[in-house]
Amino acid sequence: MKIALHGASGYTGRLAVAELARRGIDTVLVGRDFSRLHSAAAGTGFEVRRADLHDHDSLTAAFAGADAVINTAGPFARLGAPVVRAAIAAGAHYVDTTGEQQYIIEVFDTFTGAAADAGVTVVPAMADDGGPSDFISHLVADAAGPMDTLTVALWYRGGAFTRGTLRSLDPDLLFDGALRYGDGGWTTYGEASHATWRFPGEDPPVRVSKAALPPVATVPRHVTVGRMEGLLGGSFDVLKDGIAPAVIDALPEGPDDEQRRQGRWTISVEASGPGGRAVRGEVEGTDGYGKTAVIAVEAVCRLVKDGATAGVLAPSQAFDPESFLDFLSGHGVRWHVTTG
Repeated sequence: MKIALHGASGYTGRLAVAELARRGIDTVLVGRDFSRLHSAAAGTGFEVRRADLHDHDSLTAAFAGADAVINTAGPFARLGAPVVRAAIAAGAHYVDTTGEQQYIIEVFDTFTGAAADAGVTVVPAMADDGGPSDFISHLVADAAGPMDTLTVALWYRGGAFTRGTLRSLDPDLLFDGALRYGDGGWTTYGEASHATWRFPGEDPPVRVSKAALPPVATVPRHVTVGRMEGLLGGSFDVLKDGIAPAVIDALPEGPDDEQRRQGRWTISVEASGPGGRAVRGEVEGTDGYGKTAVIAVEAVCRLVKDGATAGVLAPSQAFDPESFLDFLSGHGVRWHVTTG
């Protein structure tokens, strides 16, 4: 197995380098800056290949011989499509760590046919907020049966964001531009269905806002639901007002190891069916950036070893949801589905 990693010199990319090295996977690091790539590869023995994101031929050549590509370089709406295109051209499966809802829809709309024709599988959104939320939503849907609505709430607390995450957070798209699924398609909408959400073990309920969460773009592709929307827990007034690029540039690249360990995240999903019947599911963990590296590396390993249908797939279409969540349980992630 040979994996190509694009974005290796970034914060999440370096965590992916460490995970690939820990698992002893043959890896090539791809990017435009040799010095930063060599720094990221230090002590691993990984090969380094230079390629310009905007030079399709050089990027495709850099992915040559790889069974799969991991892309951790965002903002994906601006930087992602050339990497997907080059991976498909190189005949390599593709996984990324995007959390950008509108970009995920773009990947499905743009690359499904090309990936199927090339015989490769493309799976966007394999990060802490995307993969687990898609998996638990699928399991909740299985337990619920016919559903009227499916709501996903995500809550981060503790820890800190990276500069890359903040640069990817377009407040107009994340909040006001959030898409809701209904009537067979995705549209913007007005007020969220909830102002607060009861997360497991928390009292009182937590304030939530409507938000452009990844599972809203992926889950309706594999479960039947009348309406689905996403909620983000906590107060994000600063993000809603936007953060000046100069302010972001002055911040640390990302949380240090201790801050990462202190960061906690919870995904809470509720399905409502006829007669008011409700099924809930939760996934909880710590160190979202570290878990993202684990999720992305495990995803490409499963694609290479087990295969999946060619084309662009949601996480639960490419992987068995319960099996993947059980794997994450070995990394400190807790999950359950409750029928009530």
